[in-house]
Amino acid sequence: MGPRDQVERTIRRHAMLAGGETVLVAVSGGADSVALLHVLADLADAWRLRLHVLHVDHQLRPDSPADADFVRALGARLGVSVDVVTVTVDSRGSLEAAARESRYAALEAGAARVGAHRIALGHTADDQAETVLMRLLEGAGVRGLAGIPPVRGRIIRPLIELHRAALEAELRRAAIPWVEDPTNRDPKFLRNRIRHELLPLLADSYNPAIAGALTRVSTLARDTIAALDRAAAAELARLATFEVGAVTLPLGPLRALPRQIAAEVLRQAAERLGSRAPLRAWSHRGLRRALAVPPPRRPFRLGGVTIEVSGALARLARASLPALVARPLGVPGRTELPEIGQALEARIVGAEAYAVPRDPSRVAFDVDELGGGPLTVRARRRGDRFVPFGGAERRLKTLLIDAKVPRWDRSRVPVIEAGGVIIWIGHLRRSATARVTARTRRVLELALVPLAKTDCGR
Repeated sequence: MGPRDQVERTIRRHAMLAGGETVLVAVSGGADSVALLHVLADLADAWRLRLHVLHVDHQLRPDSPADADFVRALGARLGVSVDVVTVTVDSRGSLEAAARESRYAALEAGAARVGAHRIALGHTADDQAETVLMRLLEGAGVRGLAGIPPVRGRIIRPLIELHRAALEAELRRAAIPWVEDPTNRDPKFLRNRIRHELLPLLADSYNPAIAGALTRVSTLARDTIAALDRAAAAELARLATFEVGAVTLPLGPLRALPRQIAAEVLRQAAERLGSRAPLRAWSHRGLRRALAVPPPRRPFRLGGVTIEVSGALARLARASLPALVARPLGVPGRTELPEIGQALEARIVGAEAYAVPRDPSRVAFDVDELGGGPLTVRARRRGDRFVPFGGAERRLKTLLIDAKVPRWDRSRVPVIEAGGVIIWIGHLRRSATARVTARTRRVLELALVPLAKTDCGR
């Protein structure tokens, strides 16, 4: 079976293409990417593909512009348009990692520019074997041993099941030239030492088919990860409460899950909020802190997401919820509280035919017993104390904890005062002040109602 047939089999096996796509092909000028472009150009008519080439010049060698010229000439021969993008690689830290990050950013921008549905990269089975061995040496977990994914988002790797030697042999047979990047032999890069020293040693002394064995490891690890992802996705859907910009999870059921599934549930929840922190971060720091006993008293951040634990719940969010802003209440009138999505309505009515509401969102007071002081609504304050109807004075903090109000919502519970005295904890308890009795002539009714979505967005 030739490279063309093998690539078609890989494309179908991993659902890389359906036909009719615009594909951005990353071409460095090396053998792998040149072979990739030739094979895709050969398939273009049958698969109705529209190909564009992007060459990224990292400016790491004085002669790198010559590689760009080679790729331009190759594109001209095949009738494929070529863009060349020059990037500046951050020299701090790992040069290899910085170059990869710059290259992928350039590819995503290039794909957006030409409207590409897919970005095709020239990674081979040998790249896969090198990656697995490198990660094994680094002590990676099963997700790391899964290696290079054949498909990730719009990135596809049609050569991932072909070996480099077979591709180079096919290029030589067809008299197709390519360029050799001398940095691919520089021993300062770990991948090059693995490629040119360790893998040949393992093949000569231990297992001639070591590359195939390592790619099988990656396939088995990927199958395991896929099963883990599916199990965690099902648990996330079962357990989570989703809000705009936040996910809330019950700690009891989360603790009952196998540790790796629980960590993946957290990671997937955070991923929905835009986090890209790897699973190992959630397995170690995230899960350990979220499930700690006693729980963390303060929010912590991981991968750009804030995690807060309160009672039996954990909340992951892009940002903390805004606290309620203090406002005077117009009586009668309507006071909007957009930061909590509610409005406080106040009206004064005669007591003759008035029925005291049993709805926790409505409360009634004897106007004349309130004393005529100004009414305000605010968030709780440190040291607040409250005398609930039918009870003794207690700390507001204790009341909120007993009512199982999560820590992240406690500064959003409306506290209504009359003349500096707390008369109502919205939705929870009214005070013993100014009860409506048979002697009451006028009633002040306060009601918390949801704001319309259009009001919340103002």
